[in-house]
This record gives sequence, C-alpha cells and structure tokens, in this order.
Amino acid sequence: MMKKTAVHEGPLAGIRVLDLSAYIAGPYGCTLLADQGAEVLKIESPDGDNLRNYPSTLVNESRAFLGVNRSKRGLVLDLKKPEGLALLMRLVREADVLVHNFRPSVPKRLGIDFDTLSAINPRLIYCAVTGYGEAGPMKDKAGYDQVLQTMTGMCAFQGKPGHAPEILYGSVVDYYAAALLAGGVASALYEREKSGLGQSVGVSLLRSALTMQSARLVWADGEPLDVGRDMRSGGVTGIHPTKQGHLYISANTARFWTSLCEKIGLPELAADERYDTVKKRAQHAAELVPRLHEALRQRSALEWEALFGDEVPCAASRRIEEMFDHPQVQAEGMIATMAHPVLGSYRGLTRAIKFARTPGPAPFAAPTPGQHAAEVLAELGCDAAEQRALRAAGALG
Repeated sequence: MMKKTAVHEGPLAGIRVLDLSAYIAGPYGCTLLADQGAEVLKIESPDGDNLRNYPSTLVNESRAFLGVNRSKRGLVLDLKKPEGLALLMRLVREADVLVHNFRPSVPKRLGIDFDTLSAINPRLIYCAVTGYGEAGPMKDKAGYDQVLQTMTGMCAFQGKPGHAPEILYGSVVDYYAAALLAGGVASALYEREKSGLGQSVGVSLLRSALTMQSARLVWADGEPLDVGRDMRSGGVTGIHPTKQGHLYISANTARFWTSLCEKIGLPELAADERYDTVKKRAQHAAELVPRLHEALRQRSALEWEALFGDEVPCAASRRIEEMFDHPQVQAEGMIATMAHPVLGSYRGLTRAIKFARTPGPAPFAAPTPGQHAAEVLAELGCDAAEQRALRAAGALG
C-alpha cells in the first residue's frame, strides 16, 4: 500500500495523479491539478520528456520544462520492460487519475489502455490527450499545437488580409487543452463521488483549437459558407505607435470612445455621428487612425497608459520579463521562488486559480529526471534490494 504523503491543502487534496504525458498540453493540465492540491507523479521514459531538449539559455535545464511541470515528483520507468510495467500497475492501484498523450493505438500495445487499467482500478479516471480525437481517419496522427492552429483556420485569421497565414506563438492550443484536461478530470472526479466508478476522459488538440473559435464556428441555415467570421473590430481598437513604445487601445463602447477622444484632445470625433458605433468607426478607419496616431505621438505608451487610467482600456506593450515585478502581479502573489537541485532556485508562476478556504499547496520546482524515485518506491513498499533489482533490469531510471 502506497503511503500517504503530507496532506496538501487544496480542493483536490488526497487525489493522486500519474502523469505519463509529454510536451505541454498533458503535463500542464496535470500541473493545474497539482496547483489545486493533487499529488502528481511525473513518469518519464528513459529518453525523458522531449520538452527537456527544447532550446534554452538555462544551463542544463529547459525553461519550457520548468514552466510546464511545477509541483510534481519525478520517476523514470521503462514500460517496455516487464518490471517497469509491473511497477506502473502497482502505482495504478493506488492512483485516482492517469494522464497520457500517446496516440490511440499505443496504449493497447503497451498494455496501459483504459480497459486494462480500469480492471485493476475501477475508480481510475483515465485521461488521454490526443491530436485529433479517439476516432476517424486522423486519429493515429501525431498532433502538435501549431499544426492544429494551421489546420483549423487560426493562422489564416491571424495573418493580415491578403498576406500569408501567421502562427500564434505561445502554444495557445496546448495551454487551452491543458485547461480542458484539468476541468474534465475534476468533473470526472466529482461524478465518481456519486457513482463510485472511474471513466475515460478524452481531450484533443483538434477539439481545443475549434473550441477556442466557437464564436467563429457558426453557420446559419441559408447563409453562404464563406462569410465574414473575423470578430476584430479593427481601426481604433488595436496596437498603435506612440512617442515611445506601442499601446493597445480598446474603445468599443460609447463611454470608452468618448473618453479616448477627450483624453487625446479630439473631442469633436466623439460628437460626430459618422463615428458613433464600432461598425462605423471600422468603416472610417482610414480617416480616424491617422488622426489617432498623430495625437498619440505626443506621449509615450507608458504615459498614455497612466493618463487613460480606468477611463480607456489599454496597455503599453511590455516584455514578459517585466511581469515578474509588475505591481499588479506582485499584489496578486502570482510569482513564487522555487528551489531547484540544478539551478539553485528560480522564479516562476504559482497557482492560477484562487480558492479562499482551500488555497492549495505552495508550488515547488519541476523535477529532474527520476529525482524522487527512491522516496516514491519506498512509499510503494519497495525496499532497497528491490529498487536495486529494478535498476539492474533497466526498468527504473
């Protein structure tokens, strides 16, 4: 019987998650569960999560891996070795959730498909993250964030009219899939409290990419398929140059449009009925935007941001590095310092959701490969001799 570790505060305290996934969507979904108090065990193959190999200016560590895998313990298992697979089965018996991102044909071949594992643990929530879903002609294709962006029209919308499609950098499909994973698993755990049974939960990058575009993905009866689906208001709303730096402005309501005109010294624009709706302002962008840019050249982006205050929604364009010490980020306690065996320490994001009564545990650093093997196996009842035998067999990294 796997021993309980220290109790974590958080709505998912006591929940154990086995994270067999790699890259971003699956791992970060498990991190979101860890933020809420779940005990997450990151199980890697001997080759490791490929995210560890991504370019990074950190010495001997991947910035991407650290950012995606906080608050997990680490174990390396070779599931192709009988001993490694047997050890995973022992972990499955004590687990509440298992997450992987293998293609649909792989789990059966490895012996870790839902039917096999649910026979061992009927209460197991089994979450598979796939590229294209569980059925259909593309189900066994490998899926990646920017491949799905390009396939589903996101890049076409991001590109300027008449120009080439453009990628949305930041792995937005992966991160949204991670949020769907965390929400889906939490719902399945809630349902399990009533039924006593686990179930499989499917998350795909294709569903994630289309879900993000649900406001575009509407086709009314009788209308042509090729209609305008871009929701950007354009013109005044957007990023504009200033005396120094760039400023994003959103002035879609009558109130904000009036405030903007007054603040930049052009109150007559607000009184002109030619510009009194978002649609009209977009239609007259060619005449409005040059006047806006001329006015904005009088101050820097940061000065305009301060001047507009609460009266005009806006933001000066900043580098991500400036967020570490931004007063709002600091006030919200979004950044934590985490000790790491290689780096010494690093600053990174803490919990993404606030719970007033059960705030969740403080974050800790992403694991090095197999960092917690000894303590995890000891909790599972494996003595030193058995651990040596597992390493000798190549099952344990």
